[in-house]
Amino acid sequence: MAKKSAIEKNEKRKRLVKKYEGRRERLKAIAMDENLPLEERFKARLKLAELPRNSAPSRVRNRCEVTGRPRGYYRKMRMSRIALRELGSLGLVPGLVKSSW
Repeated sequence: MAKKSAIEKNEKRKRLVKKYEGRRERLKAIAMDENLPLEERFKARLKLAELPRNSAPSRVRNRCEVTGRPRGYYRKMRMSRIALRELGSLGLVPGLVKSSW
């Protein structure tokens, strides 16, 4: 099980990403538009830099829904390899059969 503080920090980042998503998209669109004057694009970049650092989507870490483990994460199942193996062994994941020989 991951530390509660790490899980909470990641949840806070997810909330910030959601909150600033629209504003960040608009500023990025202005900054990347080559038809606009350079000065206006630069102002958009400065405003983008003023947004909270944790509001960037790249700072959110994929974590296991069951344990909070950050490594060995399967996106399709939204859980770590270890949790997937345990739940698969118990027969709780539909369509998953753990092989043994």
